[in-house]
This record gives sequence, C-alpha cells and structure tokens, in this order.
Amino acid sequence: MAENKMGQNIGAGAGILAKRVQKSLNRAQEKVMQKLGKNMETKDEQFEQYSQNLLKQQNDGGRLFKEVQAYFRAVKVMHETSKRLSQTLRDVYEPDWQGGEDLSVIMESEDLLWNDYEEKLTDQIVRTMENYTGQFHEVKERLAKRGRKLVDYDSSRHHLEALQNAKKKDDAKITKVIQRGLEITQTPRIHLVSLSREWRWRVTLQKTGRCSLMWKT
Repeated sequence: MAENKMGQNIGAGAGILAKRVQKSLNRAQEKVMQKLGKNMETKDEQFEQYSQNLLKQQNDGGRLFKEVQAYFRAVKVMHETSKRLSQTLRDVYEPDWQGGEDLSVIMESEDLLWNDYEEKLTDQIVRTMENYTGQFHEVKERLAKRGRKLVDYDSSRHHLEALQNAKKKDDAKITKVIQRGLEITQTPRIHLVSLSREWRWRVTLQKTGRCSLMWKT
C-alpha cells in the first residue's frame, strides 16, 4: 500500500516536472522567434511606463533609505559623543564651582532628549522606510510573473494561428489552446485581463459546435 502511494507521488512529481520543462522550452522558443522578428510580441506601452516608474521609485527609495540609515547612525554617534562629553565635564568639575549641583540633572535630561529623538527617528522614519522599500520585492516578483505569462500568451496565440491556418483543422487542439490562453489571461494579480490596447481572448461556441476565437482591441 505504501509502495503504491509512493509510486503515485513519484509519478505525479515527474508529471509536474515535465510540464515545467515543456513550459520553459515553449517560452524560450517564443522569445527566440520574437527576437528574430518572426513572431509578433504583445506590447503594453502604458504598463511598461508604469514598470519604468516603479523601477525609478525603487531606486529613489533605496537611495533615500540609505541616507536615512546613515543619518540615524550619525545621530547615535552624536548621542554617544554627547554622553562622553557630559561624563568628562562631570569628572573635571570642581566641587566649589557654581552650578555643580545642577550638572547631573542637566546630563540626565540631555540623555532623555537624545533617547526620545532616536525613538522617534526609528518609529517615524526608519521603520517607515523599511516597510516602504520592503514592498518592492513582491511587486517585482509579480512583474516578472506577468512577463512570463505574457510570453505564454504570445506562444499560445501563435500556436492557435498555426492550427487555424492549417489545411486540416484539429478542433480538439484548437479548443485546448484557446482554453490555455483564457487561463493565462485570467491569472490573478498580474493584470493581463485588462491589458490596455491589447487583444483579449473570448471563446464562443458556434451552433455547429466548433470553437472560434474573437480578437478584441
């Protein structure tokens, strides 16, 4: 029983691996054909502009965060320097000098002010910048996924065109490719369904039972 289950798991894993390999090969082939100018590449200029803006925003945010961190380190150094200066004043202050009894109070108050300043910098600036810059990794992963899905979209589209232009129509293959294209455009959170000025696939069943593809601009 355990051996059968293990065999099923191995078979399922091999199937998943084979699909991933085939998908990678299809993407690589599609990219080569696009670079050679033999296949048309789907473009979304508005989305590309957004991507460039995001990259600029990430670079600017990274630069700003770097300077914020440097400033925060400098504040901590100033705090430590201030404490050493105060301690030196306490060491050299003669008992008969005026104001000696107030020196400890002044030093404690100054230390409290520095601590309060550091806490506010941490809460209001450093952590805010950490949260801000930390979002870019996830967004870039989604952009990369969108890019891969866009290649899959083009690959399926060109595959469909070849099947439709073939002398002998294969309805089963055409239907499979159409469904694959629909799955790609409906992938959540990567904004393929609402591509500006790009084609969206819609499947309609004709009365004869054949599947047709409608291009919408």
